[in-house]
Amino acid sequence: MKRMIKKQKFLMISIIMLIVMTIIDISMTYRALENTYDQIISMLLIVPPIFILIGLFDVWVPKETIVEHMGENSKTKGMILSFILGAFSAGPTLIAFPIAYMMLRKGAKYSNVLFFLMVWSSLKLPIILFQIAELGFRFAMIIDITLLVLFYISASIIHLFVSKTEIESFVLKAQEL
Repeated sequence: MKRMIKKQKFLMISIIMLIVMTIIDISMTYRALENTYDQIISMLLIVPPIFILIGLFDVWVPKETIVEHMGENSKTKGMILSFILGAFSAGPTLIAFPIAYMMLRKGAKYSNVLFFLMVWSSLKLPIILFQIAELGFRFAMIIDITLLVLFYISASIIHLFVSKTEIESFVLKAQEL
């Protein structure tokens, strides 16, 4: 029992907080439960299709293709592919992590995976269109080009400072998942 409580600390704290909120104001508990329900439903709508796509990616795209186009010797082509994959994506960044894991597992260069994650999180096409509509084309382009350059430099620098053994151990950990 202690082991289960220790393992499920967050759940136990949440239940205690719900009990305290119920004592203080039961309407807060109803709102919290409604929000929890909405979050669970939205996750159930997002996660299964993503895992299906990742499974298809794993089966349909051979490792040699990833190594050739996004691997250690891919140079600029790998970054361009990472940019295209990240920019023409949809959905929250949460979805990008399993894809990044699959890219690492298939032999993509570490800096390309980092660049992909950065682009996915900030330079997706829907975000760029929203920025243009809200901030104007010129300001949006200044922001996005600056981010693109920073992402490229960051991914390249991180790749230089992270040793090959660290990257290999990271990839091995990803493969064990």
